[in-house]
Amino acid sequence: MKPSITENPHANICQPGDEGAITVSISRKVKLGAEQQYEQWVSGVIDAASTYKGHLGTSVLRPSSATKHEYVIIYRFDSYENCLLWESSTLRQQWLDKLDGLVEGASTTQRGTGLEFWFDLPELPIAKPSPWKMSLVLIGVVYILVMALNIIFASFLDTLPLWLRTLSIVCAQVLLMTYFVMPKVTKLLKKWLYY
Repeated sequence: MKPSITENPHANICQPGDEGAITVSISRKVKLGAEQQYEQWVSGVIDAASTYKGHLGTSVLRPSSATKHEYVIIYRFDSYENCLLWESSTLRQQWLDKLDGLVEGASTTQRGTGLEFWFDLPELPIAKPSPWKMSLVLIGVVYILVMALNIIFASFLDTLPLWLRTLSIVCAQVLLMTYFVMPKVTKLLKKWLYY
């Protein structure tokens, strides 16, 4: 028997809107000979999803040994609510109806939220930018945030011991990056980051 949420010490309980960005991966086996049609379908469904509120981007992994020879579509929304608006939409259902004859078997869907995406999740394939691009963006974002926090709160921070001042800056920086800055920066730079 599955443990209930109250019995599970690892359950992440939060208020709606506090869950952070939602990333969804959908894996599908495309029928032999239907690859070109599926690629056209993928382009269309990505364009459709991008018109919905909170859409943060979509990546596509083509079949390889790493994807178990399946196509994987990975899309992100800024909140569960906005993700649900897309997933329950008539437009999305119309696109799903167009898959008849293109894919084999059922799709596999995986979801993840919030802080998890600061780390590698082997069970959830996430397309990542090249390491040098990630490093460059993170150096810029961390530098700007640390400088801004130090300047804005200088009078308060100067009264604290070094360890508490550092802890305050680190906590504020990580929370700002996770829930506010990085989703916006990723969306703003997605063409450069992912291509």
